[in-house]
Amino acid sequence: MPLPHSLLCLCGAVNIKLNGQPEARANCHCLTCRDFYGTSMLSATAWLPEQVTVVGGRISTFSHPTKQLSRAFCPRCGDTVFGTNRFGMRVLPNSFVARATGGELPEEMRATMHLFYRHRTIDIQDELPKYLDGWDGQIYDGSSGKP
Repeated sequence: MPLPHSLLCLCGAVNIKLNGQPEARANCHCLTCRDFYGTSMLSATAWLPEQVTVVGGRISTFSHPTKQLSRAFCPRCGDTVFGTNRFGMRVLPNSFVARATGGELPEEMRATMHLFYRHRTIDIQDELPKYLDGWDGQIYDGSSGKP
């Protein structure tokens, strides 16, 4: 399945164009992502800002009141089209991408790791590395993890 280059929000009013490949692909379990995106785990890709452009419609943004995060969404249907993290990367929820590909993610978009696994709300059974915190730290081995 090819990587989609054009993505539409739920109502079709906002069109996002992707260029190239994502810089990172992860399932994030941190409290910030769970709270900010309203999910128990954020499965997403991170892109350089110039690789994700709005080519149709207009977006509204919401900035987190205390953290360096923002979320861009369609003002008509409320669909989150991307977020911006503290590094300035554009974060595309995989659910947004999956809609454009008939419900299945292309291989180039699938998560390659879990981040902040110690903060998970559900256990995940897969073969991906599960970093207890960021990707440069300790990996969950089944006996460590939740304090």
